[in-house]
This record gives sequence, structure tokens and C-alpha cells, in this order.
Amino acid sequence: MTKGQILNHDFNEGSLRLYDVNGKQTYYEESNGYWCKHEYDTNGKEIYCETSTGYWWKREYDTNGNETYFENSDGYWRKFEYDTNGKQTYYENSGGYWHKYEYEYDTNGKVIYFEDSTGYWYKRDYDTNGNETYYENSQGFVRHSIC
Repeated sequence: MTKGQILNHDFNEGSLRLYDVNGKQTYYEESNGYWCKHEYDTNGKEIYCETSTGYWWKREYDTNGNETYFENSDGYWRKFEYDTNGKQTYYENSGGYWHKYEYEYDTNGKVIYFEDSTGYWYKRDYDTNGNETYYENSQGFVRHSIC
């Protein structure tokens, strides 16, 4: 099988749709001439889309399948970073907006501390069964739970 080979197609109400071996739509065309083509990575994640209007976008992913980058033909882009637990730790976009997230985990992988770039934070404690026993945040809220 070669790249770009038509594996399946259908005609539906005057439109043409082409699919790859995994059932992912790779091409769509309407009777008025509008079309859209799609590309996927080896994990089945859509990485590129282009239309007959000239609009396009592309995405990149890390090895865990998390989106790390997006860009489109309008000049907009965004970036993401993640920690080893898959939690988003950083976000930035072409409009100048950015946000940073910091997490700390207990030995069971539960978040015990979170802080973002606005200064908001929270702390949590858990008992040996994983039940939350304490919560406090930067806005002055405190909760003690008795389990």
C-alpha cells in the first residue's frame, strides 16, 4: 500500500469522501468545489488540515499524545508543555497570553500542591486511603475533612 492510496470512498449527497485504512477521513469535496484534506500521524492524531479556501492548520504531539503545538494560516499559534504525569504545565499563544502551572505530587500521584502564573495556588493532603483531608487555597479558603 502506498501513501495517498484511496482505500475507501463514498459519495453522499453530491460530496466525495476518501478514507485511509484506519477509517480516518483524508479528503472531502463538495459539489460546489470546496475541499478539505487531512493528514494523520502514526497514532491516528490529526496533524494537518488544508482547505480550498487557503486556510490550513497543523498540530504536533508529544510521545504521550498531548498536543504541544498548534499553528494556522491566520498566524495564530499556541504551545503546551506537560509534566511526566501528563498535567499541563505551560501554555502560551501568539496573542501574548501565557500561563504556567506547577504541580507537586504525593507518592500515589495525587496533586498536593498547585500554583499558576496568576499567583493562585492550592494545597491538599490525603489520608492513607486517598481521601482528601485538608484543602487550602490562596483566596483564604480552608477545608478540613474528617473521613
